[in-house]
Amino acid sequence: MAAPPTKQYLLPLIFFILISFSFVFLFSISSPSRNSRSQTKISRIPGPNTPRSFTFIIKVLTYNRLYSLVRCLNSLSRAHYDHGDRVHLHVFIDNFRKDSETPSADRDERLKISREILDFVDGFSWGLGEKLVHFRTSNAGLQAQWIESWWPSSDHEFAFVVEDDLEVSPLYYRFLKAIILNYYYNSSNFSPYVYGASLQRPRFVPGKHGNKMNLDGEDRIFLYQLVGTWGQLLFPRPWKEFRLWYDVHKAKDLKPFLDGMVTNGWYKKLGEKIWTPWFIKFIHSHGYFNFYTNFLNKRALSISHRDTGANYRKTAGPDSSLIDATSVDPNFLELPPLSSLKWYDFCFKEIVHNRIIKSSKELQSLLRSTQKSNHILLVSIYRTQEGIISNMLCHFQRLHIRNYLLIGPSSSFLLELARRGHPVVDASQFSDFTQLSKSQNHLDTSTEQMKENVVKAFAVKKSLELGYTTWLLDGYLLPLNEDSFFDSFDFSIGRSSGLLFLKSSPSMSRIWTNNLVYNVASEALSVKEHAPQDTPFLVAVDKLLREQNIKLASIDAKMVMPGDIATNTTSFIGKSKFISWPDKSEIDTIQEQLERLGLWVVDSDSSCTAVVCQQQ
Repeated sequence: MAAPPTKQYLLPLIFFILISFSFVFLFSISSPSRNSRSQTKISRIPGPNTPRSFTFIIKVLTYNRLYSLVRCLNSLSRAHYDHGDRVHLHVFIDNFRKDSETPSADRDERLKISREILDFVDGFSWGLGEKLVHFRTSNAGLQAQWIESWWPSSDHEFAFVVEDDLEVSPLYYRFLKAIILNYYYNSSNFSPYVYGASLQRPRFVPGKHGNKMNLDGEDRIFLYQLVGTWGQLLFPRPWKEFRLWYDVHKAKDLKPFLDGMVTNGWYKKLGEKIWTPWFIKFIHSHGYFNFYTNFLNKRALSISHRDTGANYRKTAGPDSSLIDATSVDPNFLELPPLSSLKWYDFCFKEIVHNRIIKSSKELQSLLRSTQKSNHILLVSIYRTQEGIISNMLCHFQRLHIRNYLLIGPSSSFLLELARRGHPVVDASQFSDFTQLSKSQNHLDTSTEQMKENVVKAFAVKKSLELGYTTWLLDGYLLPLNEDSFFDSFDFSIGRSSGLLFLKSSPSMSRIWTNNLVYNVASEALSVKEHAPQDTPFLVAVDKLLREQNIKLASIDAKMVMPGDIATNTTSFIGKSKFISWPDKSEIDTIQEQLERLGLWVVDSDSSCTAVVCQQQ
C-alpha cells in the first residue's frame, strides 16, 4: 500500500489547482459572449441600481475669439465644485479656412491668433480633472465642432457643451449635478425621453405662430423640446441615438427640413454651417425633451455675450444676467418630482402625457377635456397600419383638429401615441367589462373583437350622455378640410367608409343605452360574414337604429377613393369631404397614391413633415 502524500507534494498541487482555476475564471469574464454583438449600450436604460458615480466632461468649442475664450474658461474655473468631484475639461480649437486666395498678411494674422489661443489654453491651469486640447488641422465649422465633440464611452458619461462666448454662473455645476442625480439616477424620476438640460434663459419659440412664452415664478423648472446652445448638458444615450440617426440621414442625403419652423429658414440660408436644424429634426421625430430653468428678472445659470462670429455679424451682448449664490433661493437645488413638471412642444404648447383610459370614469373625464364646442371625434385604430394612423394624426394637426380620442388594443404603438400627448382608450384593458357583463345576460367580453365593439359603442354612449355631437370613424380615411366634420343631417353613416355621425339629442341618449351597447357589439359579430365590403360594427348600428325608427343618411357618396383622382386635390376638395380606401389596402399603394395627391405628410422617420402651431 502506497504511503499518503506528504505536505511537500500537497502544497505545490494545491497551488497549481488555484492558479489554474483563477486563469479559467479570468478568461471567462474577459472573453466576449456570442451574443455580445447584439448588446449595445445605446439600448440600455439606467435603472434604480445604477451606481451614482459618473463622468462629467466640459466641452468648450472655440475658433478665433481669444478674449471670449478667456472669459469663458475663467468663469468655469471660478464655479463651485463639490470636494472630491472630478470634472474634465476638453477644449476643441477650430482652425481657420486655408484659402489660396487669402492675402498673406491675413493668413499671418490668423496664424498669430491661433498661436495665441493655443498658448493660453496650454498655460490654463485646470486641477479638477484631465485637460484635453483638440487642435484641428483644418476648418471644421460649427456643425462638426458640436457633433464630433463627443461620443459617450458609457451610459455614465455626461457632456456639458459651451461655445466660447458663454459665461456660466458659479452655481452651474451643482445645479447640473442635481439634475443628473435627481432625474437620471433616481428611477422614480427617470424618463428615457429626456435628452439633457439647458442653462440658458428660455426666450425662443421656433414654431411659427407659436404661443408666447409666458411663465410664472412657480414653474422653476420645466421640460421643453428645444435644444439650448448657450450651455447644454447632454445625456449619453439620446446623444448616441442622434449621432447614429445623423449618420444615416447624411448617408441618404436627407435634409433636416421641418415645415412650420423658423429653423427651416436658418438651414436654407446657412446650410451645413449650423447643426441645430439637424438636432431639432431628430428631437421632433423621437419626441424627446430638455430640462429648462425659469428664474425671474431675466436671470440664468449661463449667458451668451453673443460676440461677433458664425451666429452674429456684430457683438449683441447678453440678454440675461447671471445668477449667483446671493440672488437665488438657497433651496433651488431641491428639485421637484418629474411627475409634477410641465412639458412643452416646439409651439410652446403644453403636452399632457400618458392619457390612457381604462375605465368609464376616466373616459367621461377625458371626453369633457377633449371636446371642442360640444363636438368629439372617436377614432378607431383597429386593423390600421401605424403609418396610416400617423399620417391621419398629422392631418389633424394641419387642420387644427384636436377634439379626438383614439380607441385601440393594448400595444406598444398605443403607448407611444399616449406618450406623445394623444388621448387613447385601451380597449383591451377596459375595466368596466365585468360590470357590463353582469347587467347583460350572456355577454362574453373575453375576445378582442367583442372588446372592440363594446368599447366603441360604450364611448358613443358616454359622449351622447354628455350632450356631445359624436363622430366615430375608422383609421382608413382622411378629412380633406376643417369643415369635413360638419353635416347637415342629424344622423349619418358610411357603412363602407367606416364613419358614423350622431347629433346629440335627448331622444338619441334614451335610445343609446347599455342594452344597445350590448346589442350592437353582438350584432356586429353576426353580420361579419354577410357584409364583407362594409364595416360590421356600422352595419349593426344601422340595423338597430332603423328598428328604433331612426334613419341614417348615407355619407359614402361624399367619399372619394385615392385611385379615382387623376392629378391633384383641387378638383374634388369642394365636392368631397373625405378620402377613404379599403381597410385591406397595402400601405405602400396608399402611400404612393396619397403622396401623388399631396396628402401623405409623414417623413421617413414616421413623424409629421411639419410643425403646426395655433396660438391658444
